[in-house]
Amino acid sequence: MKVSGRWITFLIFALAVTGLVIYLAGRYPEILSNRDGRIGLTQSLLWLGLIGASLFLHRRMRLGHALRYAAIWVALGAGLVLAYSFRHDAKHLVGRLTAELLPHQGRMIGDSVEIRAGDHGHFVVEAMVDGVNLRFLVDTGASDVVLSPDDAKRLGYKLDELTFSKLYNTANGVVRGAPVRLGRMAIGPIVIENVRASVNGAAMGRSLLGMSFLNRLSGYEVRDDRMILRP
Repeated sequence: MKVSGRWITFLIFALAVTGLVIYLAGRYPEILSNRDGRIGLTQSLLWLGLIGASLFLHRRMRLGHALRYAAIWVALGAGLVLAYSFRHDAKHLVGRLTAELLPHQGRMIGDSVEIRAGDHGHFVVEAMVDGVNLRFLVDTGASDVVLSPDDAKRLGYKLDELTFSKLYNTANGVVRGAPVRLGRMAIGPIVIENVRASVNGAAMGRSLLGMSFLNRLSGYEVRDDRMILRP
């Protein structure tokens, strides 16, 4: 009895899928170690079978075309499984790239945040302050968080209604500041509420992340060009 080319192709496709499943089960046993993984694999195989059957049962489909489409779908299935297996590594890689390209956003390491020094050698970090994203220069010499007049306006403060009653000794002399309280400051997973701060009386290029925030962390340290903040 003569066997048609369609059935030979179907047999090759079935053997290829079976071989792929056996290989992946041995290479990545963790995928089949839980119920969700087994369900996902079963669904993928059903889709492959449905697509493959539709190709093979089409009478006008040439053997070469059928094998080509079968190889494409097998490759797609393998790619999806591999992508799922390496999802945690991919997330870590994205975090490293983001930290290099956008150092002010920091990199999450568990509950801590790692900040990379900028080209100027200083640490600049982005914080969510009462719902507004602001960038701060980390300054361990500043006793308080110091807001620039522009950032204070972004937070809704009206400068002409503030009382600039506090004096700060800076490298540029004595500067007046208006005491305020920030309801919530968040840097990644680190959240500090009711933070003592002041609005600077003179223009400044960047707000300062001072000790009124840093002292409320469990700790922070500098390693080479990295600063690590711990909640």
